[in-house]
Amino acid sequence: MTKIDKDIALVTGPPKDINNVQKIATLIGMSGLLILVLAAFNVNFPHKGIWLAIALASIAGGIILYSKGAYGNKQEGIKNDGVWFKSISNRGFWGWIAGIAMTGFYIVLYFFPALLGLNADGENTGIISLFDPLSRMLSGNAASQWFVYGTMYTVAIIAFGIKFMWKYRHNKYERLRTFSVMFFQTGFAFIIPELMTRLNSDKFSLPYYDLKNVWPLNYSNFEQYRVDDMISAGNVGLGLLIFGVASVLIITPIMTYKYGKRWYCSWVCGCGGLAETAGDPFRQLSDKSTWAWKMERWMVHSVVVFVVIMTTAVVSTYLGYDDQKYWLTRETFLIGVIAILTILIGLLFFFRRDELKKDAKIGAIGYFVIIVAMIGIHYSAGSRIFIFEAETLRSTYGFLIGSVFSGVIGTGFYPILGNRSWCRFGCPMAAIMGMQQRFFSKFRITTNGGQCISCGNCSTYCEMGIDVKAYAQKGQNIVRSSCVGCGVCSAVCPRGVLKLENGEDSGDSRYDSDPITFGNDGIKLNM
Repeated sequence: MTKIDKDIALVTGPPKDINNVQKIATLIGMSGLLILVLAAFNVNFPHKGIWLAIALASIAGGIILYSKGAYGNKQEGIKNDGVWFKSISNRGFWGWIAGIAMTGFYIVLYFFPALLGLNADGENTGIISLFDPLSRMLSGNAASQWFVYGTMYTVAIIAFGIKFMWKYRHNKYERLRTFSVMFFQTGFAFIIPELMTRLNSDKFSLPYYDLKNVWPLNYSNFEQYRVDDMISAGNVGLGLLIFGVASVLIITPIMTYKYGKRWYCSWVCGCGGLAETAGDPFRQLSDKSTWAWKMERWMVHSVVVFVVIMTTAVVSTYLGYDDQKYWLTRETFLIGVIAILTILIGLLFFFRRDELKKDAKIGAIGYFVIIVAMIGIHYSAGSRIFIFEAETLRSTYGFLIGSVFSGVIGTGFYPILGNRSWCRFGCPMAAIMGMQQRFFSKFRITTNGGQCISCGNCSTYCEMGIDVKAYAQKGQNIVRSSCVGCGVCSAVCPRGVLKLENGEDSGDSRYDSDPITFGNDGIKLNM
């Protein structure tokens, strides 16, 4: 017989101690983690494949069992579970310890892989050697620090994804999108790229990369070595190259037009997948201040400008000058980039000039900087851009944005900055799709102001720092470029005020609505 919880209080005091199931789960998970720590300190495990399987199964099993203990005996519905009372999810002592520990791991992973046992000239040692059997089974090669990271990343999304689905099992949308990110991470980001390397030989070389990573998130997708590898790989490689170009120019715009950026950010992307699963306990930590919103707009669009310049510079360095020998010359390429950007900016300013308002200033500044850079690239000698080498620009972007921001800070500081700081402040793909979502997409979140009780759950758990309650109270549609469509605001609403929809793609009806601040505002009295 199901136990009925009669307590309807919004605040019930500090959380109770964890139950016995959660204690056993913690012990199991920590035992698996202990195996990895011992391996990191060069403890030589015999039969490494077996010990690795035990470690990963213990970690995943501990997380799943902990979830059962936390949510298994509770009714379906909203599960806030005292996050503001827990040290780890309220920037307390354990939150800072967790943030520092994860940040330290990322620093070692990105910049000091030898400390993990990576040995390019011989046999791996340490924790990387523990992953060698699995790597050889999939790709035929010894493990690298990226294989170790990819494996642990995938296990985290699967295990914490099950936890997330258990927590939000009352919401079909949350279950479906979580299963989707688990599927894409496991297949397209982990297993398929590993298996692809088995096809490589001296005359056939497919580049290893996450198949679902689209430019500009995958900023190295059009570098010369990767393009050369794809072309040399025959029809398969050429197909991947065409798919990469089509993803940028065709697939992404169409999907964003129909479904908003949520189709990628919340259903496909690995960064978003980890943020939504492992990072879910920290979503309430996102900064909701006006200062953070202003900083977000300038930072994320500055990254977009930088990645456009950097990619254009890198591509232009391996294009020829003689139009008699090359169908695509450096000058033609630069003119094409300028023409495409001019058309896009022109259409945006013409059709959405009323909605742009102050954002027009940011767009104009970004466009001006890109055009000046294109002129500089044209008149630069060889691979130099002004006084910089194109490779210097690329490596600087890779270090500052690809490593430090997205990895070390964006993921390592979940317990400090919230789970979507990278997506919000630094992801260029999220910014580009966000612009399209705001001005040329069918996606919106509709609200029913008459039902809103101003509990604030929606704003509290918005990981992108949007004050959802302000829209809900007025009955206004939410059309924001930063919204990733995770749907948690709707899932935690006790009154069903919020609904994710694909409405009209144009017209004032998408932005404006008939505000209803009280339930009886919508009632017409027949006198």
